Amino acid sequence: MISGEIRRYLRDNSALRVSRSLRDLAYRVMQAKEAYLNEHQREPDMDQVAKMLGVEPGDVVMAMDAISDPVSLFEPVYSDGGESVSVMDQIGDSKNTDAAWLERIALTEAVDKLGEREKKILSMRFFDGRTQVEVAAAIGISQAQVSRLEKNAVGQIKKALFPT
Repeated sequence: MISGEIRRYLRDNSALRVSRSLRDLAYRVMQAKEAYLNEHQREPDMDQVAKMLGVEPGDVVMAMDAISDPVSLFEPVYSDGGESVSVMDQIGDSKNTDAAWLERIALTEAVDKLGEREKKILSMRFFDGRTQVEVAAAIGISQAQVSRLEKNAVGQIKKALFPT
């Protein structure tokens, strides 16, 4: 009866709804960890628990994560006087910043202002990796014209991105 009440508590008292099988696995993981701790006087690692239960280590981690309480992104993790560091500060994405996002939008708008021939030349040169001679043969113009059109297109993009 007590184990049934513990299972019901684990199943019903969470901010997020998690499948019953995942909660049951988490309960079995906690029992296996406690048994291992009593026998060996130390905490088992996830691989040992997974081996004891006959499941994948990833499933053990997922089950334990499923029963942990969610954390607010704005919850402080460190406070030094008046300034505090939140979870959001710790998981910041340096690759997808607002500045990078704005630069991509500006670049897209600058390329959209080019003519179709200039777009095709830039695509063939910089995305397909073709030489100016190969581009000239594909479009049916001279290599000198490809060079001039490419230079002008890149200049227009630079002017749109970095106005003086």
